[in-house]
Amino acid sequence: MSIIQKETVRQTVEQKKDSSWRDVLYEVIFKADTVSGKSFDIAVMVIIALSVITVIINTVGSIEQEYGNILHIAEWVFTIIFTIEYILRLICCKRPAAYARSFFGVVDLFAILPTYISVIIPGSHVLLVIRILRVLRIFRVLKLVKYIGESELLIDALQSSRRKITVFLFSVITIVIIFGSVMYIVESQENGFNNIPQSIYWAVVTLTTVGYGDVTPRTHIGKVIAMIIMVMGYGILAVPTGIVTAEITKAMGHNKVASNICEGCGYRWHDDDAHYCKHCGNTI
Repeated sequence: MSIIQKETVRQTVEQKKDSSWRDVLYEVIFKADTVSGKSFDIAVMVIIALSVITVIINTVGSIEQEYGNILHIAEWVFTIIFTIEYILRLICCKRPAAYARSFFGVVDLFAILPTYISVIIPGSHVLLVIRILRVLRIFRVLKLVKYIGESELLIDALQSSRRKITVFLFSVITIVIIFGSVMYIVESQENGFNNIPQSIYWAVVTLTTVGYGDVTPRTHIGKVIAMIIMVMGYGILAVPTGIVTAEITKAMGHNKVASNICEGCGYRWHDDDAHYCKHCGNTI
């Protein structure tokens, strides 16, 4: 056997070994229908819950004064764990850039960035910024979504219905602008409708059936208009629910399975006969 042939065989063996451990890592991290995958998911869910609880209780003054150092150490431990997890996800994906740009990839990044940024930003005058960054760590709770199989079906349904919901929201904005302007003319400044933005605020509060009561119509015509908006509110609130429900029903009817996961970006819920990922185009 020549030197070139030996080198080729050696490279082939190394590629197989590299592919083997990547496949094992991918199965543990992304496959939720295996024993190792379920164990990994449960462990990460517990860590996420503990990290979020740590951030929450660290905002309590008495607890922070007494256990501040312990909570700070725990925060860094959680951050290091999530950093390792994020790196491993990028390593075992065939298309790491696609995963990094995905919803869960961005959430994973937001879960670790605030801790590192709070160290980079020095000075006592920016303590408020650091405090905001600490609160941003609550985004870790969004990481829980990826470990609930049905959540990806819901996200897929929301993405499919985004155009319809956009049209619906545009219609709602148009309605509140029109009714707010009318109420400004009818009620005038004497009854609290000082300007059109204030009147639009009242229309939004009334249409959503919140009703703070800080601004209320006084005239009979204004009250009639308010009644119309209130009745419309009950019907309008049901529209996005119906849109999303229809998309969920449609998605469930496509016989999608959670185990059919793209190795390129981690997306699941492909059709049974799908050969390529609908998000990144990777072969399934």
